Amino acid sequence: MKQLIMGGARSGKSHYAQQQAQASGKPVIYVATATAGDDEMLQRILLHKQQRPAYWTVIEEPLALSSVLLENDKAGGCLLVDCLTLWLSNQLTENEVVIKDVQEELVNTVCDLKSDVLLVSNEVGQGIVPENKLARKFIDESGRLHQRLAQVCEEVVFVTAGIPQKLKSEK
Repeated sequence: MKQLIMGGARSGKSHYAQQQAQASGKPVIYVATATAGDDEMLQRILLHKQQRPAYWTVIEEPLALSSVLLENDKAGGCLLVDCLTLWLSNQLTENEVVIKDVQEELVNTVCDLKSDVLLVSNEVGQGIVPENKLARKFIDESGRLHQRLAQVCEEVVFVTAGIPQKLKSEK
C-alpha cells in the first residue's frame, strides 16, 4: 500500500502516519528529511524522535530520498517518509535547476517499491500567494509533487485537527 498523508502544520499527519505504520505489523524504516538549521527546528526534530517507537530503524536523509528508499525496499517492509515538503525545501535550496528531475525520480521510485510506503507532507497551497519568489516556487513545486504522488498512491489522506479524511482509497 502506498499512502500520501497531507495536512497543515501540527495537523496530526505525522502521528497518523506513525499509527498506520505501527498497525501494519511490519518492520518500519523511518526516513527523516529534516535538518536542524536552528534551535526551533532542533526542538521539532527532538519531539518527533520522542513520539516514535525506539525500535524503528531511523535514517536521516535530507536529499537522496529515492536512493534511500530503493536501498531499504523489501517486500513485507514499511517505509515512512517524514516529510516530503522538508525534502523539497532541501532540494530547492541545494539545486533549484534539477527540481523537476528529482521529483520525477521520486515518483518513479515510489511506483517501483515493494514495501508499504507512507509519505507525509505539508499542504501549503491553501493560503495566500507569498510575495517571495522562492516561496512561490516552493508552493508550486509542492503542489505538483502532491498531484503526481496522489496519482500513483492507492490512498491519499488529509489530516485536519488530528482527524484523517480519506480523499482517495483504492482498497
